[in-house]
Amino acid sequence: LTERGVEVLAVDVREERVRVAAPFAAEAASFDATDTEALARTSPERREVCICAIGDESKESSIICTALLRQMGAQRVIARANDDLHARILKLVGAHQIVNPERENGERFASTILHDRIIGELPLGADLLITELKPPAAFVGQGLRGLDLARRFGVTVVAIRRAGEGTVLSPDPDDPIRDSDVLIVVSRSGAVSQLMERI
Repeated sequence: LTERGVEVLAVDVREERVRVAAPFAAEAASFDATDTEALARTSPERREVCICAIGDESKESSIICTALLRQMGAQRVIARANDDLHARILKLVGAHQIVNPERENGERFASTILHDRIIGELPLGADLLITELKPPAAFVGQGLRGLDLARRFGVTVVAIRRAGEGTVLSPDPDDPIRDSDVLIVVSRSGAVSQLMERI
């Protein structure tokens, strides 16, 4: 975030972590984020986004910190969850967005193992993914218009990486897909896997 010009305040209860984060943050402080007075001094209400990334150490602290941030008027709170129950509780106490890195990475890894034509996936918001995939044999020689992937599968091809030509943004819907193409698609989580299973 700092590299993108975002002013970051990093907080952790462990001083050694704060020392590591300090070079990458505008400010770094060491205190318990469940300490109401200490947290209030960071002015959550003036921050565009507050991220509660307390991980495996303490679900209770994560829930308390998220609730405090919302009570203090934080405009947007993103919280890290360790499991589905933790995620539901964080949502109940007011988190605007929940992230579960272990689960999300696991699901993406599983997709690449189960479907060898999936090159990689990248999250894009809460439930959207950008996926790079080699076209299934059934796609080769057909145009995007005829395949109608958006209506049939909820998958939108936004670009095609073509050997020798680079990346083609907004591809011609009638241009036949080649076996050597790489399709770059946007979809909801799980849609590409369903497409691959049904083709």
